[in-house]
Amino acid sequence: MAVFSKLAERLQETFKKLRNKGKLTEKDVEQALREVRLALLEADVNYKVVKDFIGKIKERAVGEEILKSLTPAQQVIKIVNDELTQLMGGTQSKINLVSKPPTVIMLVGLQGAGKTTTAAKLANLLRKQGRRPLMVGADVYRPAAIKQLQVLGEQTGIPVFSLGEKQNPVDISLAAVEYARQGGYDVVTIDTAGRLHINEELMNELVQIKEKVKPHEILLVVDAMTGQDAVNVAKTFHERLGLDGVILTKLDGDTRGGAALSVKAVTGCPIKFVGMGEKVDALEPFYPDRMASRILGMGDILTLIEKAQANIDQEKARQMEQKILQEKFTLEDFLEQLQQMKSLGPLEEIIGMIPGLAGAKQLKNLQFDERELVRIEAIIQSMTPEERRNPEIINSSRKRRIARGSGTTVQDVNRLLKQFFQTQKLMKQLGGMAGFGGRGKFKKGKKGKKAKKGIFPFPFLH
Repeated sequence: MAVFSKLAERLQETFKKLRNKGKLTEKDVEQALREVRLALLEADVNYKVVKDFIGKIKERAVGEEILKSLTPAQQVIKIVNDELTQLMGGTQSKINLVSKPPTVIMLVGLQGAGKTTTAAKLANLLRKQGRRPLMVGADVYRPAAIKQLQVLGEQTGIPVFSLGEKQNPVDISLAAVEYARQGGYDVVTIDTAGRLHINEELMNELVQIKEKVKPHEILLVVDAMTGQDAVNVAKTFHERLGLDGVILTKLDGDTRGGAALSVKAVTGCPIKFVGMGEKVDALEPFYPDRMASRILGMGDILTLIEKAQANIDQEKARQMEQKILQEKFTLEDFLEQLQQMKSLGPLEEIIGMIPGLAGAKQLKNLQFDERELVRIEAIIQSMTPEERRNPEIINSSRKRRIARGSGTTVQDVNRLLKQFFQTQKLMKQLGGMAGFGGRGKFKKGKKGKKAKKGIFPFPFLH
């Protein structure tokens, strides 16, 4: 399920009606805003936030210059986009890295929000940016919390400081900062204890750590899928601790978006990062303008480019372009392209970032079966090197052998070969444009009705 998919679908449908009208009346705008208001409330956005948001849009959208402009619908959509961006913070809010290291980041939140995993994700992200992070296990209450952080440290290669579960969290944090200072670590991320609910004991301990350690950043880790509960938690923590920002976890599973759209307006705290999956590299900086663009179906090409730059080998991409130009695109290249596409993240999320495809009618209700990727890999890996380079030689007996070796059927092998040959043909037609394409078979809804076939750059879609 794509981020904010339900909200995005409602808003995009509303603005489609506006575009179809051509010239707008004040009544048209008010009707559209009523639908926007309902969509936001259904998305679990704070009622007062919705009221203020609609008021600001109405004030700007019913002016004479809007109603008399050549493209009034586009003007209204631009206003909504601007206000949505401002609602979520306006601009990206970064970590405040101090000039005299180490920068101390204290992570707080309730138990179950993903605080420990987020500590590792944040440290990993900062390391990719050239920092030398140290993670600190200061949660001495939750069984195996420190062990979990140590396991994540082993996975990422990031050191973990711990004094065990019998020490005071304040003493652990102070000792960790001194250790980081002497060891040349420039960022310290402290994983503090949480509770199943907000209580005085939890808050008092966090206040003590804040007063003694004096962290440069206090970031609240909160589960986006809890909606308004997440906003209420943020408000309480901010009142007691003075938060510098919020990290929303599980945003990839949040189809509504209430927390992301409300938290800045209610607490004044910017969203600094969002968790977009379970993997240790699935933490992203939060860009209000890009998220607004995605919600309104305009795509997010900048994030897509950044993902590609971070995950795709540029030298291999150049080599692939040469192969396509020389018409030497083989099944080995096809497999490599699939594996690189997998590294970018869930397909539905990637498609949502492509301008023109996000919310496109022909993609509505499509099911993206990523298990097909696994089947394709298994089939190609069951072929001999000669078969991969010259698939024309694959006859009936070879197909049976490949199917047995890959745990698939002959029909699966035939389908893959058909997709590959169509992709090869498309590459020739494109005249050297890098990338890959294929005629994917789309499946609509739960009943599995086939949609109209068409050239599409993901041959493993069903």
